[in-house]
Amino acid sequence: MTMKPETPNTRLSAEQALKKLQHYCAYSERCHSDVVNKLYELGVWKKEHDGIIAALIEEHYLNEERFAKAFAGGHFRQKKWGRNKIRTALQQKQVSPYCIKSGMKEIDEELYEQTLSGLLHQKWQSLKGERNRFVKMKKTAAFLIQRGYEPELFQPLLQVIK
Repeated sequence: MTMKPETPNTRLSAEQALKKLQHYCAYSERCHSDVVNKLYELGVWKKEHDGIIAALIEEHYLNEERFAKAFAGGHFRQKKWGRNKIRTALQQKQVSPYCIKSGMKEIDEELYEQTLSGLLHQKWQSLKGERNRFVKMKKTAAFLIQRGYEPELFQPLLQVIK
């Protein structure tokens, strides 16, 4: 049996869309904006969106706080992102401030500082060909800011690194 690819002209019923979205949400944690984007992708009528999202929430397939916790913890552990980058990514996904705050609690303070220190030393060592200390400091700081780490946490470390 071959499945016909979804096209904008093919409209799914609310029941079909709910079934697909249950699988979509069960596969990985999702936020509301991801689900809404998927509904548009599936060609579901806008008037049916609220009912489908409500059903997903009732059946515990969709939980934005759970998503924020998984996202923050996962991106810190796997990608070594800092708090600023994680917060910005969650804001771009239109996650509520309450859920963002809750998600940020998943990041262990001691492990965060160890990761920051490790990334700083790793970047510093990768610049061993650079002779000018201030250029090395600038490049290391730019790297850490791009990763989402707070300057007030790494500036003291940059001052004492050899």
